[in-house]
Amino acid sequence: MQSRLSTMFQSLQVRNYRLFASGQLVKLIGVWMMFIAQDWLVLELSNDSATALGVVVALQFTPVLLLTLISGRLADRYDKRMLLFVANAFWTVLSLAMSVLVLTGLVQLWHVFVFAALLGVANAVETPVRQAFVSELVGIRLLPNALSLNAAVFNSARIVGPAVAGLAIAAFDVGPVFLVTALSSIGPLVTVIQMRPAELHREPLPPRDERAAATVLDGLRYVGRRPDLLLPMVVMSVIGMSLFNFQLTLAALAKTVFNTGAASFGLFSTTLAVGALVGALAGTGRRSRPSVWLVLGAAIACSAFGTLVGFVPAYWMVVVLLLPTGFFMVYFAQAANQRVQLGTDAAFRGRVMALWVLVFLGTNPVGAPLIGWVAETYGAGTSIWAGGLLSLATALLALTWQLRRAGARLRFRILPMPRFYVTEV
Repeated sequence: MQSRLSTMFQSLQVRNYRLFASGQLVKLIGVWMMFIAQDWLVLELSNDSATALGVVVALQFTPVLLLTLISGRLADRYDKRMLLFVANAFWTVLSLAMSVLVLTGLVQLWHVFVFAALLGVANAVETPVRQAFVSELVGIRLLPNALSLNAAVFNSARIVGPAVAGLAIAAFDVGPVFLVTALSSIGPLVTVIQMRPAELHREPLPPRDERAAATVLDGLRYVGRRPDLLLPMVVMSVIGMSLFNFQLTLAALAKTVFNTGAASFGLFSTTLAVGALVGALAGTGRRSRPSVWLVLGAAIACSAFGTLVGFVPAYWMVVVLLLPTGFFMVYFAQAANQRVQLGTDAAFRGRVMALWVLVFLGTNPVGAPLIGWVAETYGAGTSIWAGGLLSLATALLALTWQLRRAGARLRFRILPMPRFYVTEV
């Protein structure tokens, strides 16, 4: 057991990664608290409009759609550690400004829209750089383990953040939650400064003229020539757009379908995150590149359970189903992430991971307003199961394509029933 735990948390033995993970955990707890508070604030300011909630989510992720590929180019050309510091400093300043508006009671709906868009800019720069930076922290050998621990950190924050936010909103309203978010975002700034650059697993930066010639289009061509990278990205783009909108749909489900408060919304988010944390930890023992069959199998399971969440009529059923949904969401996303990262040459890693972030997060500006409209027009449950069915169809089509490409076939065999005989004694 001790050996298993040691293997599971092996990347934490690396000082730079340990600093990185601790800073991210502190920040992400605050970020998830802010997401809950922001969603609740939008519903209060807009008279429970799911469409307004969808617009906020779209504004939050539109910069990812527009700027992520450029950020990936920066990651391949400049010091990733310094880029992370600048992006997180920008996030901190914005969070402090928003917390002042909320605490003073001056906040209006358009303030939330602007805040969401500007935070999206910081996120568009920070996320692909952070994804590509992990390999420099631990090296290729420990990269699968570090990526799984990243997901564990993310989902640990998803457990703690929404639970604390739901209770804090009920007790103190949304203002203090925004202030905690602002203060927690200082964590990554401190840990980035404390890192030892000499211990990073860096390959020398290309000469200045080669860096200038490294274009976004080259990265797109590189992925286009690699079906093994393209397939998980296509599947993720559809599932990310149509199903990974639980930040929006669970808020609407809690408030408009089950007529519950912020604490119940926090329970939905926390339950989803508990399953996601288990899914992240399940991948920590992986030491090699995941197979395409593992990625597609997890995508099918994730879509199937997500569809069921939208169909069930009872509150407790939703809570129960969110556990396996969260598990397979992260198990799929992490396996796909690892398949992409471990199959990418170092010279293209920044641009390829930027494209990954684009399909993982950048599809939200397209999907969120549509999902919000469906939730407001036909009900939050419908918006969930419709997205789940579209995701399931995509995953099954991808499986069919891969089977044909590999010249393989699925075989189903019915095992004979055992026969029982009665003998005389």
